[in-house]
Parts: sequence; C-alpha cells; structure tokens
Amino acid sequence: MPARPDYATFIARHAEVVERINSGEAGLPILGVLLRLAQEALGSAGMTFAEYGPTGGRIVAATGDAEWALGRPVDKDSPVSKRLLTGLRTQVISLDRIEGKFPDQATGHGLHTMLVTRVILGGLVIGSLQSFYREVEDLPTIEHHTLIEFVAINLAHMYGHQAGLPVHGDGPVVAALADGLAIIDFDRKVRLWNPAAEAVTGLSTADVLNATLPFPIPVLGQTLDHRLADGRWLKITASELTGTVDSVVVTFRDISDQHRREGDRDLFVALTSHELRTPVTVIKGYADTLNSHWDELPEYERRHATDVIGQRAGELAKLVDRLLSAADQSGPSAGSPPTPFDLVESLRVAERDLPTALRRRLLVRLPVELPKAVGDRSTITTILTELVTNADKYSIDGTAIELTAQSDERTVVFRVSDRGIGVRPEHVERAFDRFWQAESGDRRRYPGAGLGLYLVRRVIERQNGWVSLRPREGGGTVAEVRLPRG
Repeated sequence: MPARPDYATFIARHAEVVERINSGEAGLPILGVLLRLAQEALGSAGMTFAEYGPTGGRIVAATGDAEWALGRPVDKDSPVSKRLLTGLRTQVISLDRIEGKFPDQATGHGLHTMLVTRVILGGLVIGSLQSFYREVEDLPTIEHHTLIEFVAINLAHMYGHQAGLPVHGDGPVVAALADGLAIIDFDRKVRLWNPAAEAVTGLSTADVLNATLPFPIPVLGQTLDHRLADGRWLKITASELTGTVDSVVVTFRDISDQHRREGDRDLFVALTSHELRTPVTVIKGYADTLNSHWDELPEYERRHATDVIGQRAGELAKLVDRLLSAADQSGPSAGSPPTPFDLVESLRVAERDLPTALRRRLLVRLPVELPKAVGDRSTITTILTELVTNADKYSIDGTAIELTAQSDERTVVFRVSDRGIGVRPEHVERAFDRFWQAESGDRRRYPGAGLGLYLVRRVIERQNGWVSLRPREGGGTVAEVRLPRG
C-alpha cells in the first residue's frame, strides 16, 4: 500500500468522471468508473459498493480482486453490517479477526484489510464503500480515510440526483419512517412542515415554508393517491385544524411499494394470458385436427401432431410452474437443505436434460473434478436450463454458448457465456427483477415473461450462494453462479 493516496491521478481522472456525468452517463457504468478510479488512487487490491434498501443490501459494483463479490447479497442484521452501520463512519477492519461468511470468503481470496465508509444521504445510510488490501504490515492512513470519504460523498451526490440510481427499484433511496404532516392556510401556503414530511418528499422546511403545497389537497375527510414527478406515489388526507377557521392539516405517506405490488399483480395477469396463449392455441389446434380428421390423416402426421401436443404441454407445465413460483412472495420451495455435492457431475446430468436444440449449441468445458459445492443438487438442472435458455434467446443463430466451471478458496463457480447482444451495464441488476424486460410493447423481439433470472437468483440465494451478470469481453454476456465450497 502506498504511504499516501495518488492525488494527482485521482484529480485528473475525477475531472473525466464529472465530464462523463455532465454528458449524460449515469447509474452503474459511472459507479464502476468511480470505483476503478478510487482503487487506483487508494492503492487497493479491489473495491466494492453495497447498496442498501429497506430490508437488505447487495453489492452492485466491484473491481479488481473483489470482482468475485459482484451480486452478493448483504445481510444488514449480521454482526459485521451492524458494526459498519453503528460504529465510526470510516473504519479499518482486519478481515481475519471477524466472523461471518463475507470476511471468510474475502480472506480466502487473499484480502486481509478492509477500509470501509458509509454512504449517507439526508442523514440516512444508503450504502457502504469498501476498499480491500492484501498487505498486513501497512494500514490505511488518515489521508486514505479522507479520500474514501470524499468518494462516498460523490456517490451520495449521484444518488441524490437519482440518475439511474438506486439500482434496485424506483423512487427515493429510503422509505419514509412516519407520515408527513403539513399545516396550510386558506391560500394553500405551508405554515408547518414536520421532519417526516422532509423524509417523504425530499423537500426541506426551507424549500416549502410559506410556499404553495407542492401537491393537490383532497376533499376534507377523504383520501387521494397522487403521483409525484419522480414516479413515487403519496396517499394524502386532509382535515380542518381544530380551533381555526382557515387552516387545514394535510398528512401523507409514501405508498410506492403498494402501487408497485398492484402493478406487479396486473402485469402478472397480463403476462400470464400472453405467455399461455401460444402453447394453448397450438395444443387446441392439433387436438381439434386429430379429433376431426383422424381417419384422413396418415400415420406420420398423427405422430407429429401428438409429438407437438406433448412438447407444448411440457412447455406449458414448466411455464405454469414458473409463473406460480414468481407469484408466490415466498419464492420457489427451499428444497433439500444445503449439502456437499459434485457440481461437475450435476452440471453434466443437467446438460443431458436440456432440449436437443440447446444441447447442440452448448459447448461444455468442465474440469475433470472440482471441490464439492454446498447447496441443493436438485436445483442445478433448473438453474442451468434457465441460464442456457436465456443465453439462447439473446444469441445469434450458429454461435456457441459456453459452460465452464472452476473454484477458488471459498466458492465453487460455474458460468454460462454467450456471444449474443450483450447486457448493458445499467441492466445487469435490473435483469433479475421480477417481470422486467429490456424491451416493452407488442413488438418485442425476444419473447418471455421476465421470470427466469428472477427465479434463478431466488433459488441460488436460498443456498447461501449468489448469481451475477456482466458484459463479456468481445461481446455477449456472462452469467456467473457461485456456491459455497464444501
């Protein structure tokens, strides 16, 4: 580790980052650029950034020797997370002196020391920034502390503008902790604006005091759902202020999650009808033909019709299972408890179960053996089928899809790589959202319900593993699954 950060490089390249932001770049691509710049200036082996939501976090950007952690979920209630969230804002931690899966995995990759700081916006923690070092002798200096805190301020500023951030979900970075309350006069001028109102709307007291209320008022005694300009929804109520003749109490709270769930339900119904229509139509058509013209059809046409009905019925059964799993908030069944198993053997069995067309495209490059993985062996066929199907859908005909596997000190990994259209950096996390599609409308080039990757992530994380996507060098996409090593 250098005795001092490389300020000259940081200042010069930071100006480039600002120029890229000013030119319209945002979200994960800029996060990655900023982390690589910070890694170089801090002299670290790798960097990670964990984005926090209301219930948990996830590492959404990683560089250098910490790239293996990309996509890993973060438990905000773990002892390590609690220490980071409640202790000093910036801390130096020896990873081999603390317990937990993440420290154990990090030390397994040769990382010894972690310099970590919280990313804070509006007094609330929205994420954490980690810089990793291999050296045992040197420790980060106060100058390293200052520089990583400056980078964290940059990240908070990016989140404040909500340009492609947060990565997961829409609207504010944090949910309101209580109802907002405002008192307005007969001119709709705000006379009181409580702290919760600031948290709900992002508008400070100075912004709104003596100004017109920034959203409509419902009829007294009734409620109104109102959508803000940033896409969030408020439920607003109004009533007279007791003891006055010209003041109204307005209360409001963020109901974006409720609207999002309702939208998911409507989308689920729409996708169900859309995705079921094709196989049902084909089955009905062939069944009607057989029923009406059985004696007229030659034997080979009967066999072809029954084969198609069987194939479409199988597709229909799988689709229904996926739709029901996605509709269930508890996710797919947990299956068997995690146990050691031979991943290479399981992948070869799963490869043989793939449809013929997929097997012909798949180029299998598996080692003779790997250390045991810990997880649910019965899910590997489902996981591989979903990943290969996804790669096939977005790849040009005739290009190969590669299946590879390896291990490191703490995890066993397999990857499905294609030479398809690729994935944009800002979409590598959104692709795991339920029902999310890169395209919308009736003229989408790539059919599907947007459930495969969502289900893969749910299944893998039940086994204490994680899955991530990244653009492939030279074009295409790499889907990477990591399971604990036995």
